[in-house]
Amino acid sequence: MFSTYKRGFPPTNGIRWFNLSILVLTPAIAGYGLWKVEVRWETAYWAMAYYVFSMLGYHRLWSHRSYNASFSLQLFLLAGGTSAVQGSCYWWAKAHRSHHRHTDTDLDPYNANRGLLWTHMGWMIFKSALRSGPSDISDLRQDPLLQWQHRHYFALVIFFGYLLPAAMPGLLLNDWSGGICFSGALRLTIAHHSTFCINSIAHWLGSSPYDDVLSPRDHLLSAILTMGEGYHNFHHHFPMDYRNAFHWYQYDPTKWFIALCGKVGLANHLRVFPSNEITKSQLAMKLKELKRTQDTLQWPTPNDELPVIAWDTFQEEAKSRPLILIAGYIHDVSRFIDHHPGGRLHLEGNSGKEMTASFYGGIYTHSRAAHNLLAMMRVGILDCGVEVSTHPLAKSRRLHISEKDI
Repeated sequence: MFSTYKRGFPPTNGIRWFNLSILVLTPAIAGYGLWKVEVRWETAYWAMAYYVFSMLGYHRLWSHRSYNASFSLQLFLLAGGTSAVQGSCYWWAKAHRSHHRHTDTDLDPYNANRGLLWTHMGWMIFKSALRSGPSDISDLRQDPLLQWQHRHYFALVIFFGYLLPAAMPGLLLNDWSGGICFSGALRLTIAHHSTFCINSIAHWLGSSPYDDVLSPRDHLLSAILTMGEGYHNFHHHFPMDYRNAFHWYQYDPTKWFIALCGKVGLANHLRVFPSNEITKSQLAMKLKELKRTQDTLQWPTPNDELPVIAWDTFQEEAKSRPLILIAGYIHDVSRFIDHHPGGRLHLEGNSGKEMTASFYGGIYTHSRAAHNLLAMMRVGILDCGVEVSTHPLAKSRRLHISEKDI
C-alpha cells in the first residue's frame, strides 16, 4: 500500500494535537521570555547545562547498543532523555531502529524522501497511513528499567522536562520567570529542534564520504546543531560504533562524554568499527568520485580502434602532414606544431622519422603532461613497430576504474 507515496509529503488524515500543542506552546513561552523577562546569567548557565543533559539522551546506548553502561549512568541518561520530552526511551529507540533498518523507504518513520518539513517534525504532527517498519526490539521489551520509564513516562516528563529545570532557578535564585521561560521552555525548544535536525538537515546537508546510496550526510554545521550527531553518513554506515565523528578533530561531544565514562568505569565495551574497513569505504567513495571525473574527460583513441599502418604508408603520408613515430605509435602533430616549445621547424624536420629516443631524453625528457598531450595525437600503430611496453612511460595509460573497484 506504500508504493503510491514514494516521494513528497504523504497524504494525511488528521493532526496529533498533543504533539502539536507541545511544539507550539513551548516556543511561545520561550518567545515571551525573550521579549519580556530579563535574562540572569546564573539561569542562563543552568539552562545551557541542562540542555547538554537533555541532548545526551537515549540514542547511542539504547538505539544502537554501542556500549555498555553502569546502572547509575543508565539512570542519568534516561533522566536526560526524558527531560528532552520526545517520548519514552522504549518508543524512541523502537522508532529509531526502524529508521536505520528501513532508511529512505516508506517503512522509515522519518523518510528523507518526503522533504525537510516531514522529516523535521511533520511525521510527529500529522497522522497518515504510513507505519514504521519492523525491527528487533526484544532487548528493549526485556529491560525492566526502560519498561518502568515507559509506564510512568508522563509523570517523569513533567518532573524532568518542566518542573526541575524551572524550579532550580526559582528556588535558588528566586528567578521563577527565567526558570520557566529559559531553562524550561527555551532550552526545550532548542533541544527539540536540535534533535529534529538529525532527521532533516543531517539527511540533506553535507557530503557522503563513506556511502552515497542512502541520504545521510556529514557536515560540521549539522554536528554543531545536534551535539555531534551531524556526522550522519558515518553513523548510518557504521551504526554500532559509539562514535559519530571518526576523526579526532571532528566535533562530537557525545563521543567524548562516552569515552570519559569509559575511562572512569561508568561505561565499558565501547564498540568501534575496524578502521581498516572504514578506510575501505572512504577509498570506494574516492574511487567513485574519480570515476565520475574520468567519465568527463577525453582520452586517447583505444589501441584496438587505431589502424595498423605499414612503414611505406607512414613515409608517404608524412610528406603531406607532420607525422612522427614514438614508441610504435604514429602521431599527427599538425594542430600542435605552432605551439611546440621546441619550435615548428623541429617537428617539421622530423616528420616521418622515429623519435622515441629523442622524446624520452635523447633531446629532452618530457613531462607527464607532454605524454598525455602526445597520446591524444595518435592516429595509428606502425606495423611491426617498436614494442610499446619497452619503456615505463612509452604508454600513456588511461586511468581505468571499474565498477568492482567501487
